[in-house]
Amino acid sequence: MLLSLFFLLFHQGVLAQAMPQDFAVWLELLRADARSAGISEKTLNAALANLNAPEPQVSERDQNQPEQTVSLQDYVATRVSQERIDEGRLMLRRYATWLGRIERQYRVQKRFIVALWGIESSYGRHAGGHPVIPALVTLAYDARRGDYFRQELLAALKILDAGHVSLSRMNGSWAGAMGPFQFMPSSYRHYAVDADGDGRIDIWGSVPDALASAANYLAKARWQYDQTWGRLVKLPKKFDYALSGLETRLPLSRWQALGVRRSNGTALPRRNLQASLIIADGPDGPAYLVYDNFRALRRWNRSNSFAVTVGTLADSY
Repeated sequence: MLLSLFFLLFHQGVLAQAMPQDFAVWLELLRADARSAGISEKTLNAALANLNAPEPQVSERDQNQPEQTVSLQDYVATRVSQERIDEGRLMLRRYATWLGRIERQYRVQKRFIVALWGIESSYGRHAGGHPVIPALVTLAYDARRGDYFRQELLAALKILDAGHVSLSRMNGSWAGAMGPFQFMPSSYRHYAVDADGDGRIDIWGSVPDALASAANYLAKARWQYDQTWGRLVKLPKKFDYALSGLETRLPLSRWQALGVRRSNGTALPRRNLQASLIIADGPDGPAYLVYDNFRALRRWNRSNSFAVTVGTLADSY
């Protein structure tokens, strides 16, 4: 018994000593990859200085994310509050000139841009204050999703190397999402734009850059300017629920023939639009006919609840 306890304690001690060494080796290999990707030694020295071990709080949050058990109705209700609606209307007035320019350039209605802003960070108030590089280093070191976060880490280092933001200002969520629209570094590199023309793509401190970057993302996701996202509908009795789901797409005229109506009981729009039926929270829950823009919102976040919530908030302004 004593011998077994001795070996157990010895084994734990060896692991505790090996962990920093393993991390240090991993970090050196990361440095080599970053150099090969063209990232300067100056940036690597600044960004990776004093990183001796993964951050336990980041690993804990990543490994203990709560399952989404809330109903869609509750999800929407807690996020589309009157306070958030009122503040969104204020933002539409405050940034009317910039939003008008961005809407015309990217062909994305400004109400959807502002709605995303509200849902992602309460219009910038909750964009996150966690240093991005240590968070991404921790998540990249973790074997569970290491490959994905390693690429995000390299993308973040490239952003620093290009001088778009200082290391001290590169803050975000514990998972590395940045700015008022919570862009991951790869999204920043693909979609972020310099709207105010100062030579930097500053989604942290420039509201025009942040708004235009969100619009550019949706435009690249094939946003349809002449359409909305979807609508709440009423279903007839004895409806065939096998028709629900994003895999089924039918013209509005077909849904009309099947007895689907607007939420107030009137006929569906007479437009040649393809639509899918989303039924949330079981047969007695709300039903939505959704269009191409719903799919664009799901490109942003692959959650029906998220897309419905953004659309509902946009409709509330």
